[in-house]
Amino acid sequence: MIDIENRFKGWLKGAGPRPPLGTWLMAAAPSTAEAMGYSGFDFLVVDMEHVPIEVSDLAHILRAIGCTPADAVVRLAWNDQVLVKRVLDAGAQTIMLPFVQTADEARQALSFAKYPPEGIRGVAAVHRGSRFGRASDYLKRANDQVAVIVQLETPEAIERLPEIAAVPGIDALFVGPGDLAAAMGHIGNIAHPDVQALIQKAATRAREAGKPVGIVGPNPDMVRRFIAYGYSYVAVASDIAMMTSRASEWLGALRDQPASPDAPVAAY
Repeated sequence: MIDIENRFKGWLKGAGPRPPLGTWLMAAAPSTAEAMGYSGFDFLVVDMEHVPIEVSDLAHILRAIGCTPADAVVRLAWNDQVLVKRVLDAGAQTIMLPFVQTADEARQALSFAKYPPEGIRGVAAVHRGSRFGRASDYLKRANDQVAVIVQLETPEAIERLPEIAAVPGIDALFVGPGDLAAAMGHIGNIAHPDVQALIQKAATRAREAGKPVGIVGPNPDMVRRFIAYGYSYVAVASDIAMMTSRASEWLGALRDQPASPDAPVAAY
């Protein structure tokens, strides 16, 4: 029997000893995704909203992540029935829908991801999600194994968090701090006290609702703060951010310090 168990969905239920840690994939490259998957992250967010990734690209990236210990979370470009269907058929098991504002929109997202009678996902027998038809029980198990995360990105969505969290079948919430800050008039400044207060409030309200909630932070210090607020799973920065920041660090060291033949050399 070919297994299609969604390990990340188990983590959302609190099966692990600590909050799962992930990062964002912005490079749109299978090789980078695979490298990050071997770097120790629990999950990797494949961003189809802000990165030019099409469904055909997604399949290659998911294959690369599938070789590693990490799990994939696919953030779609929009809460769209056709896109949800194609992404799930391409092999995604955990999907994140952006800019969900109401409980009705959360229910709509859920219906797109589930086969009848729970939803309206179209049925095909042979695709990458069903292991090309080799997972003979896929149609019976897919509804239980697909995880649906809805993203809250405005103060209005945070205010409606309890009713959104109460939608049966929604596996988790995710707060988008960048868009939240922008919607509050503090674009580019998620560290603003008002933004942080609302981010903390979201974690508290999610905990009261009994629903896992995630977030992304730009650096370890901010991520530690989010974990202290009570976030259930957290991503830090992105593959591109880590690459460019390390490049800047090394270039700065080379340009700011004089060369010396006697300087110690670190082993790789």
